[in-house]
Amino acid sequence: MIKHEPNFKGCSPGKQAWFKFIFNASSFNRMKNNLFLFISIIFFLFPSNYAWSQDSLMHYLAISAKNNPAVLQKYAEYQAALQKIPQVGSLPDPELSTGIFLSPMELVSGKQVADIRLMQMFPWFGVLKNAKDEMGLMAKAKFELFRDAKLQVFYDVQRAWYDLNRIKQNIRISEKNIALLRTIERLAVVKFKAGPSAGSATQPLNAGLQVTVQYAGVGSSGMNSMSGNQGNNVGSGSNLPPSSMPGNAMGSSSGSSGLTDIYRIQIEIGDLVNAIELLKSQSQTIAAQLNSYLNRPLKAEVSLPDTLIANPFQPSLMVISDSIHSNNPMLGMLQYEQKSLDARKQMVSHMGYPMVGIGLNYSLINKSDMSISPMNGKDMIMPMVTVTLPIYRKKYKAMQAEADLLKSASSYNYQATANALQTEYYQAMQLFLDAHRRLKLYKEQYQLASKSLNIMVKSFGTSQTDLTGILRVRQQTLEYENKQTEAVADLNISIAWLKRLSCVE
Repeated sequence: MIKHEPNFKGCSPGKQAWFKFIFNASSFNRMKNNLFLFISIIFFLFPSNYAWSQDSLMHYLAISAKNNPAVLQKYAEYQAALQKIPQVGSLPDPELSTGIFLSPMELVSGKQVADIRLMQMFPWFGVLKNAKDEMGLMAKAKFELFRDAKLQVFYDVQRAWYDLNRIKQNIRISEKNIALLRTIERLAVVKFKAGPSAGSATQPLNAGLQVTVQYAGVGSSGMNSMSGNQGNNVGSGSNLPPSSMPGNAMGSSSGSSGLTDIYRIQIEIGDLVNAIELLKSQSQTIAAQLNSYLNRPLKAEVSLPDTLIANPFQPSLMVISDSIHSNNPMLGMLQYEQKSLDARKQMVSHMGYPMVGIGLNYSLINKSDMSISPMNGKDMIMPMVTVTLPIYRKKYKAMQAEADLLKSASSYNYQATANALQTEYYQAMQLFLDAHRRLKLYKEQYQLASKSLNIMVKSFGTSQTDLTGILRVRQQTLEYENKQTEAVADLNISIAWLKRLSCVE
């Protein structure tokens, strides 16, 4: 006999080994009932471009599929539902009854000592088959609930993972902006210490007239220089008080402006440090939530990649809409539920027919000294047939009406669930399109703001740009970079949402 093996060309050596193990297994049915092996095979067949490192999303999805309590609960319920099929598909237990006479009963043919009766009831044709069909369909409905729980956990893990990535990138951006503010602070301190450069001083010949002094620059040394010049001017015969001299007013304004710039930078740095601490606190909460999905200790470390990249995805309205109706586990569960109700109705209609019982009665008879019958002492064997009389029809009619009403309720539930899924799909699509638009916009805005900020920082050292403009542009750069990160996270979450609706694992 020639043994044919499947062709594994194009697969990696590791995948070839796994495929050969699967196809050469002696009993695939046992492997089908093993949840962990099933999950591992499913994840092994993912495309090879997914990295299975500790910071990989696929790594955490695999852990959640094996360890999440909600998924394991639904799978256990599905396995329990499968056990109901042989229960309802079996015949009723046979009945064995035994009676022993305390005093042997005198008969013509001897003395009857005991009476043994065995009876087996048989439902009407089709009852057991319909009962097995109902339980089998209910088990399939439980499996759809298991699929839905797994898809929901996958979505929850992805959402938490992307939120953690977003927070990590926001912390990185804030730390980078703190470093930039430190640089601007050093430039401001240098300018403050350098002091103003003297321009020109013009003094009228008349000592009674106001002295006009022109200065350029900002700094504490400029204040001392202007105070010294004012003292000389007053000593020369000026009648104006020192506080009213224009040179003194300019020096005070320049010094206070330099200190104000430094204080404002320090305020900005303090705000960013506080924002980073807040983000770290949020990160701990979301990490605990992610670990709960993985059924790990809440404080277990979650590894994240260094960058957050937008996933490539082109959703199609018709394709996803059709996939929702054909593959969504909640709709599939309701469809199986309706089919199970049809099987129940047929079972109830057949239950309205008689049940037939076939049995055997065995009478144990001893010999009697008083009997001369040739049957004296011979045991009696009597075949028996029992038929139930289902004459009370109200309960059967009520059971059929119950099945019809439950099917109508399930049909309404199916329509309501389909409408809710369509609405949820439009919400996910709106989030996807909005995130895609924001990502493109904020990427362009960030590039423009970064270029402007670089030019302004270079000009700040030469006193061609004031600090207010630099801080304003820096704030815009920070906001655009943060919004760009949020747009990437929202885009990936919306993709995960759409895949969850269209049942793409």
